[in-house]
Amino acid sequence: MFKKKVVAEAPSAKPQAVKSAAKAADPKAPAPASVPTQKKKGAITPAQEAADKEENEQLKKANSGGFLMHVSLEDKVMFARHLAIGIKSGMSLQDSLRLIRDQSTSKSFKFILSRLLDDTANGMFLSASMEQYANIFGQLFINIVRVGESSGTLTENLNYLASELKKKRELRSKVRGAMIYPIVILVATLVIVGILMIGIFPKILPVFANMKITLPITTKLLIAISEFLTGYSLFVVTGILVVIIALILLHRVEGYRHAWHHLLLHLPIVGGISRKVNMASMSRIMGLLLASGVKIIEAVNITADALENRVYQHELRTAGETLRRGEFFSLYLAKRPHLFPPIFTNMVQVGENTGNLTENLDYLSEFYQEDVEQVLKNLSSIVEPFLLLFMGLLVGFIALSVITPIYQISQSLTL
Repeated sequence: MFKKKVVAEAPSAKPQAVKSAAKAADPKAPAPASVPTQKKKGAITPAQEAADKEENEQLKKANSGGFLMHVSLEDKVMFARHLAIGIKSGMSLQDSLRLIRDQSTSKSFKFILSRLLDDTANGMFLSASMEQYANIFGQLFINIVRVGESSGTLTENLNYLASELKKKRELRSKVRGAMIYPIVILVATLVIVGILMIGIFPKILPVFANMKITLPITTKLLIAISEFLTGYSLFVVTGILVVIIALILLHRVEGYRHAWHHLLLHLPIVGGISRKVNMASMSRIMGLLLASGVKIIEAVNITADALENRVYQHELRTAGETLRRGEFFSLYLAKRPHLFPPIFTNMVQVGENTGNLTENLDYLSEFYQEDVEQVLKNLSSIVEPFLLLFMGLLVGFIALSVITPIYQISQSLTL
């Protein structure tokens, strides 16, 4: 769909986009006069201006006191799509932003949209205003908007961006959905075992301890675990909470995140899925940027910022430096086959040699997207044997610990 759109607009939009690629790196680059980006401030009615001021005051109060702003991926998809529809239908940028703000249910997003509305009303370009919230929108979103403003293809770029964000949301949703089943089973098993250890076994196991029989090692271990959980339950709960909080705080440390992501890539099953997800995201984002007129070096760096895996971020930033020295992107990828599969490297090399890198990246994104979806469909059948083995060992241990002493007692009574 994306390739066809670019080819269809080749006589007008594409050359203009490529010609303005050099301006894409400069936020202050002036847009052509033909691009209908914002409405003059004088065209805003007094009633609208008063309503905007009142809305801004309310949102400032709501976001005061260190309010942590967060905009969901769904909100960003709807923002790109609705803004594209509004501009294409003939609405001004001001009216489109105001309509999106009034429809939004997120206070954080309402506040950001109000700031964008004020800035664009004062003559600032939308991409320049969005730079204030780079941590919310991301460099990919901002640069696609900037290129669209410079080349006069803002509507098309917003549609492509909405499509990319939608694919990203669907992929993330499928990954999380595939992980829900094993996590629920694992947590339910541990909760049931915990209830048995704390609520039921303390009433049964002391009977075995008072009997004049030799308890098996499994029963002794079960009694010790039950007594520990019962006597130090407060410390156990506190310890679990401390570990969870520590992991959350450590996740904000860049060195820890890099080490964690490196570990994920080398785990069985999970590592393969993680590599394919990153390949799908990288090829899709880079293809979108190149087709929008962004230069290859800048596209690689923006893609690095858009990826979540810190290992791939580091590799792409390093690749950007090698590109500045005049080396081919595919040569850098070929030196790291553990991160970039040969099929990916070969397709990039062919694209560089033939000038079809954008089309090849588009193909790779679809290829890895379908591959990830197929793996996720089979994930439950892959993980299920390990879950059954774990649950079987756990249940067998508990059953053996309880039944063996009962059998010994019945034998002694028979004798």
